[in-house]
Order: sequence, then structure tokens, then C-alpha cells
Amino acid sequence: MTKKVFVVGTFDTKGRELAHVAGLVADQGLGVVRVDLSTSSDHRSIADVPPAEVAACHPEGAGAVMTGDRGSAVAGMAAAFEAFVATRDDIGAMISLGGSGGTALVAPGMQALPVGVPKLIVSTLASGNVAPYVGPADITMMPSVTDVAGLNRISRVILGNAAHAIAGMAKAARETAGDDRPAVGLTMFGVTTPCVTHLTERLEAEVDPIVFHATGTGGQAMEKLVDSGMISSVIDTTTTEICDLLFGGILAATEDRLGAIARSGIPYVGSCGALDMVNFGARATVPERYAHRLFYQHNPQVTLMRTTPDECRQMGEWIGARLNACTGPVRFLLPGGGLSMLDAPGMPFELIEARNALFEALEATVEQTETRRLVRLPHNINDAAFSDALYTHWKEIA
Repeated sequence: MTKKVFVVGTFDTKGRELAHVAGLVADQGLGVVRVDLSTSSDHRSIADVPPAEVAACHPEGAGAVMTGDRGSAVAGMAAAFEAFVATRDDIGAMISLGGSGGTALVAPGMQALPVGVPKLIVSTLASGNVAPYVGPADITMMPSVTDVAGLNRISRVILGNAAHAIAGMAKAARETAGDDRPAVGLTMFGVTTPCVTHLTERLEAEVDPIVFHATGTGGQAMEKLVDSGMISSVIDTTTTEICDLLFGGILAATEDRLGAIARSGIPYVGSCGALDMVNFGARATVPERYAHRLFYQHNPQVTLMRTTPDECRQMGEWIGARLNACTGPVRFLLPGGGLSMLDAPGMPFELIEARNALFEALEATVEQTETRRLVRLPHNINDAAFSDALYTHWKEIA
């Protein structure tokens, strides 16, 4: 096996624990590379890759890391480690352990690794909100139970489990389905499920359709795979994460939504799925400024807020500007009969004025060309005819 297991952390404070994990992994017959992310100036590293070597990868040089200030040093080392990861082609798996600082140091570098490369963080933070550390990547987080501070009857068991887990993942043969069909990314939400289900059934005979749940991280994961070259075209039916980004919902995209489409130039078919709603938690969590708005209680934990004509206009302009940055073929379909199950005749979120404001903003913003086109259709997004239209336009450009 030419690729190795990278054991990463701050060896100045966690050296004993990291060495213990590295030894257990090596006992499984795997090559190990120890990477030291320490930022203390008087530390003499025993790792295979010392801190100075990692720090030198920072875009502004090692001086941007070894600042003498803990906060800026940690931020600088995190950026340097992410850049360091990009220089290596021998990473077969990666494991780290630490507290809040150590977890923050390693997470961006792990997120930069391709999907499928085993990634495991043993952390004191792993039983809390891990979204900032996992992001769109396939990082596994394991609670350390005790602090990562020495070897004892508890920590030896936890670290042993982690070491053998990463070794098992690294040793296991990569599963390949023998599927040489191109992969197509699709986005779906509960209120656009009929559309995407019908579309997926048509696509399966020709491609490998991969459906992402449009919950913020879903869109990020899809675009990460686009950036990695693992998805060859996208049918982005459900762009609802943009609602939450612009208006404070809990399932928000990042500002880079559609960025991977622009960077890659891959064929893109998009639509307005669930742009009629912003997602919040339980009703009591909705910001006070929205108290007068129209809501739909999806379940006790999820409250949906209908977007207004002005908000729809803002979304149309936001999406349109990003479509203009796309150099590949683009088709963006506008469902005149409604944006979701709830925005349909007689349903709680039916609001033709808002729908038209969205479409008009898109038409005023998008610079239409032979390869970049908007298409208005009379159907609701979940009508079979609309799903068929998505398929037809995808066939034209994919």
C-alpha cells in the first residue's frame, strides 16, 4: 500500500496520545505519517512532518503562522495545513485528536480531502454541533468522552477504538460498483420529491443519478463533488437553500452556492424548487421580525415561512447574477404553476404575485445567450410534464 495513514495534531500538547494512536495503526501493518500542527515556538517536534514544514505552506509564508499570538497562530496553521494537504498525493486516510483548538486546526484540511478518503476526528466537541467541523465532507467524529489529556483506562479504550477504526477503513478495499455511467447530481426537498423521483426514474437507464437533500450541507456536498470532478452534470431542481441564506433560515447555502458550476463549466439545468419557503425550527425559534408573516407548521420541529414578492425578487437577482458567471451550458426552468407542493392551486403558499416577481427578476438579470437560457413553463414543479421538461433540456446539453 503506497498511501499512508496521516496522524495529525498538536504534538506539543497531545504528543503522547498521538504517538499511541500512530503505534496502534502501524501495528496493523500500515504506513504512518505523523504531522505536527503545534504553534508553540519552543517545541521540538518528533513528528515525521514538523510544524515548520506545514507552516511554510501558508500562502503568506511561515510568518503568518508563527505569530506569537495563539488565536492568529491557530488560524494561520489551519490555513497552512489545508494548503499542505493539497501538496500530498500519499494520503490514504487521516486521523486527528484534540480539543476545540486541535479540532479547528485539522478540520479545514480534512474537508479539502476527496470524498471517500477515510477521515476521523476524536474530539471533546464531537457530541455537540459538529457542522462547522464536518461541513460538506465525509468526516467521522468520535467523542473522546474524557479530555484528550493523557492515557488512562478510558482514553486508552477510546483511542484504541479510533486507531483500529481508521486502520480498518484504510485497509478495506475500495468498493467499486463497476458503473461506468456518468454521475448526475440532483437536489431534492420533501416538497419537490415527486418531481425528482420521476426524473430519477428516467435517468437511471442512462446515468448514475445522485440525489442530495437540499438542507444546506446537501448543496455544499453536491458542489464539492462537482469541484472534485466526480459529477459530470447537474439538475438542480431544488435551490431552496438560497432562501435560507438570504433571509436567515436554518438550512442555508453558503455564498458559494453555484460557484462550482461556474468554475467547472459543466452542463447545468436548474429550477426554483421550494423558493417559496424559508426554513426555521420550532415556531418559538422564528425571529421576532417575522412574527407577522405567513407560516406553515411542517412538524413540531420545522416551521416554514412563505417568501414575499420582494424576497423573491431578491432571490431572482441573486441567482441570475450567478448564472451569468457560468461558462458552461445552462438551462433554468421556471415553473409557472408553482414552486413546490405548498405553492400550488388551493395550497397554503400559493402566491402568484411572489412567483411572478421571482421570474421577472430572473428574466431581467440573466444575460441570455445561445448556451444560457431561461424557460418559462405553465406547470407546477411536481407535475410530470415539468419533470419531463427538465429531462429534455438536460439531454440537450449534457
